[in-house]
Amino acid sequence: MSHELIPTARRLANVNVRRPRQADLKRAISSAYYALFHTLAKECADRLIGSGPPQRGAAWRQVYRALEHGFAKNACGQVTNLGFPPGVVHFADTFARLQDQRHQADYDPEARYIRADVLIMITEVEQAISALKGTSVRDRTAFAALVLLKNRR
Repeated sequence: MSHELIPTARRLANVNVRRPRQADLKRAISSAYYALFHTLAKECADRLIGSGPPQRGAAWRQVYRALEHGFAKNACGQVTNLGFPPGVVHFADTFARLQDQRHQADYDPEARYIRADVLIMITEVEQAISALKGTSVRDRTAFAALVLLKNRR
């Protein structure tokens, strides 16, 4: 699903060549954020349950659906201090920033965007996803645990 959201975001940002509607630009931002969110949800399920058709049962779906927006964003704020590699840090920073942008786009009726900025955000999302996928399985597994599981002390 996440791989379909990037082209959707680009299409929305480019619907009206002359004068983009704010609704289209806002939906483009939301779609870009959800590309990140669903990438992370899939990563969590794949790392903690396993990837491929045999693993995609009830447990895989449960882990996929367990990702919470706010908890994940807060966890993303910790990655630099926890020594994660640059690819995870890049993804986490983009995730947190785009979640803020999505909230503004979805809930602030006064928010205004220009197409060039929205297209830059979409490109940043693509780069963040690539950066995450370029990190080791070990680091992606640790990141999945961080964004899903509460740390009990």
